[in-house]
Amino acid sequence: MPTGVFLFPHASATNVVDDVIASARAAYDAGVRQVWLAQQLVPDAIGLAGLIGNAVPGLGVGTSVVPINPRHPLIIAAQAQTAQAAAHGNFSLGLGLGAHAVETEAFGYAWPNTVQRLREHLTVLRTIFETGEVDFHGEEISAVSNWPVRIAGGTPIPVYVAAMGPKALRITGELADGTMPFLAGPRTLREFIVPTITEAAERTGRPAPRIIAAVPTLVHDDLDAARVIATERLAFYQAIPSYQKVIAREGLDGPVTELAALGKPDAVTERVREYRDAGATDIILNPLRTEPGDLEALWEVARNIDAT
Repeated sequence: MPTGVFLFPHASATNVVDDVIASARAAYDAGVRQVWLAQQLVPDAIGLAGLIGNAVPGLGVGTSVVPINPRHPLIIAAQAQTAQAAAHGNFSLGLGLGAHAVETEAFGYAWPNTVQRLREHLTVLRTIFETGEVDFHGEEISAVSNWPVRIAGGTPIPVYVAAMGPKALRITGELADGTMPFLAGPRTLREFIVPTITEAAERTGRPAPRIIAAVPTLVHDDLDAARVIATERLAFYQAIPSYQKVIAREGLDGPVTELAALGKPDAVTERVREYRDAGATDIILNPLRTEPGDLEALWEVARNIDAT
């Protein structure tokens, strides 16, 4: 999979779909071959990925990530297959476990038993994608349909999970195609994430999982200024327990900005290579700033990484 980059709508856009498709087309023209969309409350990342994939033939599109709560796997399966048909096979589904604090604020409720829900969610998705049928009754989720649950052109769909804890990684290794860690540094990848998910996949006879590391990135001539920006943008994640744990595994001597790829293009490229050397099979560059020129610099780095 080519080095990916995140796309975000411009705040000043008059039409979010037109805006993101234009950005995706510009990225493709600049040599980028894989883009990813994050799911916030709006826009719908799966739907938008399908529209981009249809409008920019040959561009890989994916979600990184869509939280499984409060979405039922039957709904996710329908959306993902529609996006895959639109993208003509270039769509990848990235899922996340979510965060209780964010769920409570947005929906007034946080879903319990997250790890068990992940297992059951992935079981339903795999059953639908592989057999076109579903009759599942779990502890957290039930999914039954007497109507078609698979559409022409909608499969296969690679499924990845932003799994970073031991239980979630083992489930992901057993039932998905790989993991999408964020703020998991090279040490954490090499010593924990890669061996944990790989062992789980091997134990169940699954192919070797992909390790798609999302790396916070800022191409900037002033390294000190880049660190200030990174500190501000990454502060949100340091308040979420799952990210606190994965950051702690890295055993950092300094701030969390040490996990980012910052500075001039050569320095950013060299930092990304450390993630590759630690076992990441794929990289997503996550822009820490999107001022004029930032994304174009990011796209050039992505192209150069793939060329080396």
